[in-house]
Amino acid sequence: MNETAIEAGKPAYSAPALTKGLEVLELLAEARNPLTMKEIADGLGRSKSEIFRMLVALQERGYITRDPETDAYCLTDRLFKLGLHTPSAQDLMTAVMPELSRIAHDTSQSPHLVVINHGLTVVTAAVPGGDDMSFTLRLGYGRLASDSTSGQVMLAFQAPDMAERILGECDAHATSPVDRAALSAHLTRIRDRGYELRESRDFVGITDICCPILGADGNAVAAVIIAYVNRHTRESRHEHTVHVLKAACDRISAKLSNRVRPPGELLPD
Repeated sequence: MNETAIEAGKPAYSAPALTKGLEVLELLAEARNPLTMKEIADGLGRSKSEIFRMLVALQERGYITRDPETDAYCLTDRLFKLGLHTPSAQDLMTAVMPELSRIAHDTSQSPHLVVINHGLTVVTAAVPGGDDMSFTLRLGYGRLASDSTSGQVMLAFQAPDMAERILGECDAHATSPVDRAALSAHLTRIRDRGYELRESRDFVGITDICCPILGADGNAVAAVIIAYVNRHTRESRHEHTVHVLKAACDRISAKLSNRVRPPGELLPD
């Protein structure tokens, strides 16, 4: 190993092509809108010739896509899907999927598993519910965590430092800073109740019903939300759905607590 390089604070080994590729992915992940080659080059302080082959390679591998009309690039869901194969995500999926099917059966509604990623909510799983129709959000769908029902439920069950970190990430995406005082009061009400039930911010005739999934440390690692479809011909069973959903999330939380070591716990010798 090159000790001189280490002493100078430089990496002993470098992979320029890999670095460029990661820079492109990180820039596109942080951008609010698709970016053209020139915008990517300017954003990275590189020339278009430096990143041209990298964009082609990333596109061929399915990590980015180009709009043929605007020539602008954006991320695909490939990185998101790869993330679902990590051990922690697999543990969550293993614990959740049977319960989502049970919720769908018991409520005739469609439950969705949601996590927070860099200040945005992300739908990672869904099970259709209903005999004649169902309302499901596409996988990968998300919005600002501080302004969504599932995001607020997860924020309500976070340690203060983690909640502030997430809100800082929300600020980076929002057009204006999050109103911390108003949000804090609302999160307290959610935490006291243990769940959220409210009219959808996006869809007419939909009621959001959401409960947190807690890890071994008591903080929310995910949430399950039902976009409850209210119908003229059927009585809405919101309270029944809350009961079913809360019981399911409690079972999932118990499974995760058994699998995840509490912070600081030592592995056996």
